[in-house]
Amino acid sequence: MALHRLTTITIGVPNPAETAAYYADFGLTPDGDGLFATADGGRQLRLVRTPTRRLVELGVGAEDPDDLARTAASLSRLGHRPDRKDGALTVREPGTGVTVRVTVAEPIVRTPEPAPVYNGPGRTPRLDARAPGIERAEAVRPRKLGHVVLGSTDQETSQRFFTEGLGFKISDEVPGIAAFLRCSTDHHNVLVQPAPVPYLHHTSWEVEDVDEIGRGAHRMLEGHPERHVWGLGRHHIGSNFFWYLKDPAGNFSEYYSDLDCIVDEAVWKPEDFADMRILYSWGPPVPPSFIEPDDLAALMTGAHSA
Repeated sequence: MALHRLTTITIGVPNPAETAAYYADFGLTPDGDGLFATADGGRQLRLVRTPTRRLVELGVGAEDPDDLARTAASLSRLGHRPDRKDGALTVREPGTGVTVRVTVAEPIVRTPEPAPVYNGPGRTPRLDARAPGIERAEAVRPRKLGHVVLGSTDQETSQRFFTEGLGFKISDEVPGIAAFLRCSTDHHNVLVQPAPVPYLHHTSWEVEDVDEIGRGAHRMLEGHPERHVWGLGRHHIGSNFFWYLKDPAGNFSEYYSDLDCIVDEAVWKPEDFADMRILYSWGPPVPPSFIEPDDLAALMTGAHSA
């Protein structure tokens, strides 16, 4: 696969200072000029001021310069006009309103760490000791940016842009609605869903395990119950544990862990889903605001005014 990860995102919000404080609480490290870093991925988030909340730019990492040329040719065949300069390929996807920036990027390399030890019926590998998860005291820090979910006014065309144009692969699909698309070994890095106006539904950030999800959400909600959206739960598509929170601009942000990993195209078989598994395997009931964000009408009004 010529592409291998998401590199950065730029989120536009009307209230950068307030939103910046949220992402610092979320565990991202402020790095000046609206930039925030993850533990493994480096600078992966930039906040800028815009009239309404939206994803301004999505960065994708490629392996070498030849990948940029191949991607430019594929996009041109679809009728897009990518711009190549300063070692980057940039192109705007009209359905989502997002500018995608493809650059040659180093892969994220991680040192393997011991797996968490869990006791269970008939198996007690942890003896005479408390679970490590409850002894952790340090703040939760997301390891990397995992994926983004976008609303598009032309979902089918947007999906073709990412698959036939950029080279993303389909991991699983909800026919006629959306596909879970990957540019890495992660189960998905982008999902585009139909919407009356382009908008950012959520960004997703990997943490160590389900204990980190719980500890991170617990800290985020102390004194800020309005941040809660949905969780704790487990998705069926992708298999990951999740907890969704909401930043002051209205964007959802997800802590996740234990996502499916796809390394052999011949072994993984994409499936079609048409039942509640498209949303989750277990967890609290899905809140209506997750399906249709509370500010969607305001975003539509803002887009019309613009």
